[in-house]
Amino acid sequence: MKSYVVIGLGRFGSSIACTLCSLGNEVLAVDRHVDLVQQISGDVTNAVVADAGDQEVLRALGVSDCDCAIVAIGDDLAGSVMATMNLKELGIPMVVCKANDEAHRRILLKLGADRVVIPEHEVAGRLAHSLSSPNVLDYIELSNDYGIVEVSAPHSWIGKNFRELNIRAKLGVTVIAVKNPNGVQVSPTADYVTKEADVMVILGDYDSLSVVQKL
Repeated sequence: MKSYVVIGLGRFGSSIACTLCSLGNEVLAVDRHVDLVQQISGDVTNAVVADAGDQEVLRALGVSDCDCAIVAIGDDLAGSVMATMNLKELGIPMVVCKANDEAHRRILLKLGADRVVIPEHEVAGRLAHSLSSPNVLDYIELSNDYGIVEVSAPHSWIGKNFRELNIRAKLGVTVIAVKNPNGVQVSPTADYVTKEADVMVILGDYDSLSVVQKL
């Protein structure tokens, strides 16, 4: 079990806080607005009305003992910056922040945030990939150059093993897992024979993944 502090209880922050708690983690939820704190109080370990811009307040709440902090104050740049700075100075191992746009993201990264997400962009990216290729089931952006896609096994792969397909050499991608009704096989061997029900979890750069999506 890990411990988390979630700062900012709008829709994004509340959703993360509740999900983390439902997965068995300890979650401290913090916001300056009483109504938002009251709404979530029954769904997390502890919910507190407090100003994350005050480092001493955060210290008194014991947030420095948390394994991870999530700053979900996307609509208040100053509040987001102050909370991130305070959390980093308190020595929290992992600080994840929400940003509204690319400029906001760059600022938070310069302040030391370990990861910054722009939820709308990530959702848009996944949707665009799924719409542009009907066999794409999910898409995860890892960096500006690399990503992971889940695709239904291309028809041309079915009945062939990975040695015959020679996927890495021919396409420049790596199949990191195969999912089907029988479960998940991580790092499938060269002898694995592709089945019609398989979903391939594939890592690669975007150009190579684009080729896979069109198979």
